Amino acid sequence: MIAVERLTKRYGTMVALDRVTFEVPRGEVFGFVGPNGAGKTTTMRILAALLEPTDGRAFVDGVDVDAHPDLVHQRLGYMPDFFGVYDQLTASEYLDFYAACYRLPRARRQTTVGELLELVGLSDRRNQPVDTLSRGLKQRLCLARALVHDPAVLLLDEPASGLDPRARVEMREILRELQRMGKTIVISSHILPELTELCSMIGIIDQGRMRATGPVKEVVARLSSARRVRIHVLGKRDEALQALRAMPEVQHADEVDGELSVAYDGDERAAASVLQRLVTAGVSVSSFTISDGGLEGAFLHATSEDPA
Repeated sequence: MIAVERLTKRYGTMVALDRVTFEVPRGEVFGFVGPNGAGKTTTMRILAALLEPTDGRAFVDGVDVDAHPDLVHQRLGYMPDFFGVYDQLTASEYLDFYAACYRLPRARRQTTVGELLELVGLSDRRNQPVDTLSRGLKQRLCLARALVHDPAVLLLDEPASGLDPRARVEMREILRELQRMGKTIVISSHILPELTELCSMIGIIDQGRMRATGPVKEVVARLSSARRVRIHVLGKRDEALQALRAMPEVQHADEVDGELSVAYDGDERAAASVLQRLVTAGVSVSSFTISDGGLEGAFLHATSEDPA
C-alpha cells in the first residue's frame, strides 16, 4: 500500500532524509517513531504529496507521489501535527466544507458528515462552533476531516499531541475502529506505549536514516541484545546476586527497589536456568517476571547507534 524507496531530502547542505526505505502493506498500522528532528514529518509531507523529495521515490496505493499528486490526494487522508480550523463554523459545517472541496454531491455530504461525527463521537456537538471545542475534540474533528473522502490510507502526524490521558484513550479507540474498517494507517508519535498497543509494524528513524523497520515483535526482538527479569526473593539477596553473577549468560545482576534486576542473553531456556540457579542456591523466589525491554528499549537501542 505504501512503498518508500531511497527517499532523500536536502535543504542546502543539510540532509533531512538520507535514502529512507520502508514498506507498509495494506491494512497494517505502522508506527513511525524517532527523536525530534529525525525526519518523521518530512517523510509524512512527502507521502502526502505536499513536499517534493530531492531524490528517491514514494508510492501510495501504487501511485507515484511525485508524478501524480492529485491521485495521491484522492487516496490519502492527512492529519498534520499542526492544523487550522475555521472558528466561526459549526462542527458539521466544517466537515461539509471539506467534503465540498472533494466534490462530494450535497446529498452524499449530509450522510457523510453525520457518519463521521458519529465515528469520532461528536454527534452531539454537530451544531457547536469549532472555536468552543476542547483540544481533544478538535483533534477528533480534524481526524474526521481527513476521512471525508473515504481514503484508503491515513497519515496521522502526532495525533495524540497535547491531549490529556482521557482524550488519548478516546483517540486510541477511534484508531482501532479505523483499523477494523481496513484502513492502512501511518502514525507518527512519541508515545511509545500507545504505539505498542496499536501498531502491527514499526519504523524507527534517527538523523534522517531508517534504523529499523518491520513487525513490532521482530524489531523489538532484533534490537534487544539482552532480556531482563525482575525477581523478588525472600532473604539471601547477597547469596542470590553472587550466584547469578557467576552465570556466563548473565550480563549483570543488581538490586533495584527491593528486587533483583537481571540482564541475560538467551531465550526462555536461559531464563529457566536463572531460576534454577537460585533454587539450587537455596534462595526462595516469590515472583519472577521476564521483560524484553519492549518498544522503548528497542527505540533507545536503535537511536543510540552510529548512523554510519
